[in-house]
Amino acid sequence: MLLKDLLTEVSFLDVKGPQDTEISSIGFDSRKVGQGSLFIAVNGTTSNGHDFVASAIEKGCKAVVCEYIPEGSAKEGITYVQVKDSAESLGAIASAWFGYPSRNIILTGVTGTNGKTTIATTLYNLFRKLGYKSGLLSTVCNMVEEEQFPTANTTPDPITINELLAKMVEIGCQYAFMEVSSHAVVQKRIFGLHFAGGIFTNLTRDHLDYHLTVDAYLKAKKLFFDMLPGQAFALTNLDDKTGLVMLQNTSAKKYSYSLLTLADFKGKILEKYLNGMSLQINGKEAHVQFIGRFNASNLLAIYGTAILLGQQPDEVLVALSDLHPVAGRFETIHSKEGVTAIVDYAHTPDALVNVLQAIHEVVEGNGKIITVVGAGGNRDKGKRPIMAKEAVKGSDQVILTSDNPRFEEPEDILKDMLEGLSDEQKKKTLVIQDREQAIKTACMLAKKGDVILIAGKGHENYQEIKGVKHHFDDKEVVGKLFNNEIQ
Repeated sequence: MLLKDLLTEVSFLDVKGPQDTEISSIGFDSRKVGQGSLFIAVNGTTSNGHDFVASAIEKGCKAVVCEYIPEGSAKEGITYVQVKDSAESLGAIASAWFGYPSRNIILTGVTGTNGKTTIATTLYNLFRKLGYKSGLLSTVCNMVEEEQFPTANTTPDPITINELLAKMVEIGCQYAFMEVSSHAVVQKRIFGLHFAGGIFTNLTRDHLDYHLTVDAYLKAKKLFFDMLPGQAFALTNLDDKTGLVMLQNTSAKKYSYSLLTLADFKGKILEKYLNGMSLQINGKEAHVQFIGRFNASNLLAIYGTAILLGQQPDEVLVALSDLHPVAGRFETIHSKEGVTAIVDYAHTPDALVNVLQAIHEVVEGNGKIITVVGAGGNRDKGKRPIMAKEAVKGSDQVILTSDNPRFEEPEDILKDMLEGLSDEQKKKTLVIQDREQAIKTACMLAKKGDVILIAGKGHENYQEIKGVKHHFDDKEVVGKLFNNEIQ
């Protein structure tokens, strides 16, 4: 493509050099560019792309998009496009490079602390069940109809997003569902995308290592809705105290869902079981294979989105009744001895409370709840003691263990968690650093009718220690223990 064609949607301040330069590829990582590339110098969280302009030119880049030309980087024969915001420019250029794919597919974004993966993935599964080719961008995996692509972040970088959307468009996908993280909004990874709608789930403490304050975290979520166009829909959760805040400045058409109050999409739990529940949604009943109040809320968002995207209510409810929970989200495993293990991604205090509450509602005191939980390293330290406290409040026995310690020492993380407990609470708490041994201990303690909750990692099949990902799958470990394959 010609450089000038890539700059159609870019607000640039100045251009030094020819705009009719032929561009062979685009990139924001100087290690991945080559002869004839356009390099976009983005100021990131850990490094500044402007420091690598000279390196990109050495590798054969013909043009550079930057907020300023770094000292000593001005070279003959290179076109420099000066912009106010390189991150925004990257989104616009990536969209242009792949032929503006988000304009040729119905793209819906989901944001919030908890529930994003369940909602986005279930929408993808639902629309495929309804007969539509669909795509998914999520924490667990990226899907182009049936083809799976690996995922590194909840929301990929702009080039990856547009490349995947282009693949979806190429094979005839009509719908795409995408998790939108707060990091992605602030870092403008979704800039240049055309959304048909946005969904808000809830907001609780998370990512304060990055956003620093809850208010900044809230504003990051809200910014997604502020960016939605007038023809889009904005669907929010009225049961969350910040639900209406999300709609304050949006131009999109406003809709709501709730289990507690009047809303466009109103739900009620009729019956609960360990393998599902009966729901009433807008006066119609359905049995679903999801468990817990939080999932009832998620299903309302899914149902509402499907209706706003033009689907028929009865068809949606029939399809929903056939769908299963997402990998690592309240996945149940049963032993021959009558013990139930639940593997869940709950890694925030609120998510942990929701899962434990759902278990209590089903068990109703007819069995003990044993919780195995840890906290990730190099993340918000403030939530660690809260996680431990909520685990103890909602369980008969708690085993604190290692999660993904990353570059921290596991014992330091566990010490932070213990600081949230009183001496009395510590009496029903064990600390077993080795995660496999912690799960094994929980299985040994459990008797018929008891429920073991293994929280924090869900779908993840690794433990990240000192920069290395070691294979570890909670579900796999439980399965082997239940089948006596691990001694």
